[in-house]
Amino acid sequence: MAEPRLPPHRLVLIAIVVAILVAIGTQMHWEWVAQYRGEIGKGILLTLMLLVSTSVAGFLLAIPLGLAQARGPRPLAWLARGFCNLIRGTPLLLQLWILYYGLGSLFPYIPGLRGSWLWPVLADPWIYAFCALTLSFAGYEGEIMRGAFAGVPRGELEAARSLGMSPFSILRRIWLPRAVQRVLPTLNGELIIQLKATPLVATISAIDTYAVFGRIRQETYIVYEPLLLMALIYLVIAGLITLGFRTLDKRHAS
Repeated sequence: MAEPRLPPHRLVLIAIVVAILVAIGTQMHWEWVAQYRGEIGKGILLTLMLLVSTSVAGFLLAIPLGLAQARGPRPLAWLARGFCNLIRGTPLLLQLWILYYGLGSLFPYIPGLRGSWLWPVLADPWIYAFCALTLSFAGYEGEIMRGAFAGVPRGELEAARSLGMSPFSILRRIWLPRAVQRVLPTLNGELIIQLKATPLVATISAIDTYAVFGRIRQETYIVYEPLLLMALIYLVIAGLITLGFRTLDKRHAS
């Protein structure tokens, strides 16, 4: 049986894409890549470290936020809901600037702080970038975890109680794993959104992939090539995230 041929319109699209890639590779200037490859690699590594660390920390914070909204005492549920609404209702850039330019500007006026071991930490923009991105991820994911905790069938929890399991054992062995299982399909999109939020840290002088390419454009006066390569890097990272979650889904389904 003959293999199905590609439709003509797809062949035309493939030809156009190949022509564009050939033109980009041959007609544009890429000699600067060799000069800046070390800085580009360092920027990518810092971006990945920021993405992974803030996503993990934010998800760990989202678990109690979701649990408090789903089954916590009413005052605690109000606080958790208010935090999630505040984070989701304000721009991440504003949150980052409030932490860095607002809260960070108060620390120099605290007596004795400049001479303490805390000053190098508080003067580093990365701590504010980490806090802002972590809180942002926790605010969005906390609302998702609320729905995940509430969506776990009550019959499973009641069955565990009837077997004499303690509340902590129910949470650790049934409720939390089932809730995490429900949110796994959404984590792919949340991580990609978090990746696209990382360039905002360049606004407070934190060096990441975006900041490195911004400096390359300023020093070389080359506009389009650095932007194209930066876009390709973010596309590759996002593609790897998607591929990883698809592999995880297939393993879980099997």
